[in-house]
Amino acid sequence: MVGVFKRSLSFPNKHPNRPSKPPISHHVRSISLPCRSHPLISQIKNEINELKTWSSKSDNRTSAWLCDGLGRLKDVHDSLDDILQLPQTQDSLRNQHDWVEKLLEDLLRFVDVYGIFQTSVLALKEEQFAAQVAIRKKDDSRIALYLKARKKMAKEMVKLVSTVGCIGQYPVPRSMLVSIANTELAGVVSDVVEVTVLVTAALFNGISSSFASRKSSWMGLTLSKKAKKAKVEEFQQVGVESLWGLRKKGDEDVRMVLKKMQHLEGCICSVESVSEKAFRSLINTRVSLLNTLTQQ
Repeated sequence: MVGVFKRSLSFPNKHPNRPSKPPISHHVRSISLPCRSHPLISQIKNEINELKTWSSKSDNRTSAWLCDGLGRLKDVHDSLDDILQLPQTQDSLRNQHDWVEKLLEDLLRFVDVYGIFQTSVLALKEEQFAAQVAIRKKDDSRIALYLKARKKMAKEMVKLVSTVGCIGQYPVPRSMLVSIANTELAGVVSDVVEVTVLVTAALFNGISSSFASRKSSWMGLTLSKKAKKAKVEEFQQVGVESLWGLRKKGDEDVRMVLKKMQHLEGCICSVESVSEKAFRSLINTRVSLLNTLTQQ
């Protein structure tokens, strides 16, 4: 009978007269042998499953929904970072140089697209502030520049979605599947890449489909039905129609447009803040993974 243990292995009982309830054993755990999952593995599996559930409940896409997904993604990468700090994890991955190099390349792509996203959001926030001033002055020419900036960002997000879609397109090496623990580790890492693609694509698709004009197309392609469904509620509340012809609108109509713009600005700032935290976690994950190759 195996007793309660912490990172332990059970060994054959050398004492036949030993009591039926064995004392708690405290042996060093080997990740290469079949044994109970490390608590961090169980934790990250739960977090990954919660993210997949989050994705399935995407009928009502809002900025709060996006922030929730990005926050959960940050938690997943924080847990993976903790797992990568374990000596047994480093021992396993150190012998998988080619696979780890591909993972490092994937994480670098994620870091790059989130960095571009942060830069785009910063530029949009500046345009957003200028547009609110223009609304008060009923300056249609300045509003046109703001709408042009939104359209530009929508195109940039389409490019980033295409980049993200190419991440993780390779199998786990057979040499990583020689033990239960290594197989479990490989599965977790692959799932982390999968949900990162999932959340990131939802973020970029939501912005691109919400800010693209109805009749616009890019490179000859119109938005797909899937992309149209990806629209984020708050991001499309301030449409082109409500911003054109401000000089002809009454003061009450202008105040309503301004109120919606202020609400949109708050939503954009919320998404920016949470996405930056996810961005930092991605960097930490990549650094920890890189250390598995450089530390001896």
